Amino acid sequence: MQTFTHGASLWDVACPQRPGRVPGVSMAGFRVRDLDALRIVPHPAVTLLVEFGDGTPVISCVPGRQERGSLVAGPGLGSGGAVRAWGANVECVQVRLSPVVARSVLGASPVELDGAVVPLDALWGREVSRIRERLADIGSWQDRFALTDALLARRYEAGAPVDPEVAWAWHRIVASHGLTRVDDLAADVGWSRKRLWSRFRSQLGLPPKRAAKLVRFDHAAHRLVAGEGTAHVAADTGYADQSHLHRDVMAFTGTTPAMMAGEKFLAVDDMAWPGRGTTDASHTSP
Repeated sequence: MQTFTHGASLWDVACPQRPGRVPGVSMAGFRVRDLDALRIVPHPAVTLLVEFGDGTPVISCVPGRQERGSLVAGPGLGSGGAVRAWGANVECVQVRLSPVVARSVLGASPVELDGAVVPLDALWGREVSRIRERLADIGSWQDRFALTDALLARRYEAGAPVDPEVAWAWHRIVASHGLTRVDDLAADVGWSRKRLWSRFRSQLGLPPKRAAKLVRFDHAAHRLVAGEGTAHVAADTGYADQSHLHRDVMAFTGTTPAMMAGEKFLAVDDMAWPGRGTTDASHTSP
């Protein structure tokens, strides 16, 4: 377990020592004594949070609406910069699911989440309480990861896969860091643009153009956090100019590139997700 310090916040962060059984899935463990109004920065994965400690994480999605406890959220959660997380004595396993495998694991399409936060028990029912109890009874983070991995693998094997053409299009978007054109994707899989848009959105939770924009933003955001200059990042990640990158960052986070580069959510990312673990799964040919 590693310790991450950012301002007055102290986080204990654990990572699995071995890869999981399901491609496109990664996880991390967190113990945070005082989680203080963490801004959620959009990420191109479905987020699954299973809490098991004495405290309860709280997610504020829109004014007047909060979700507590174990949660699941669609890709792009936090767009607009209005989503915050907080809590005391929070312990949880956080899982990032590639949208390609999320439908099988969740038992529901990410489109049903629509970028929002949903209580996990709304999808998995009483199984969530059993998982929480078992995680709390286990003393080792590696054993917690093993338990979670076994659960995800079982659900994945029993679930319905996405169309191979949809999976291939997603992988191309990720491999290109969001710079692949939708018309080219449709032509490569032999579908019309309309058919690709419809199947992609219904199975992965967002349309292909939005997916590409989110993947490009995620790539640029981590380069900004790494200390690269805004002008250089804009030129090297496919933005028309620095102003274009600025507008995208504002749209996704509600703040400027300079302010976003210091966000705790992104600062802990390289520690919790080495290699930023998860937007992709193994490739499938169209």
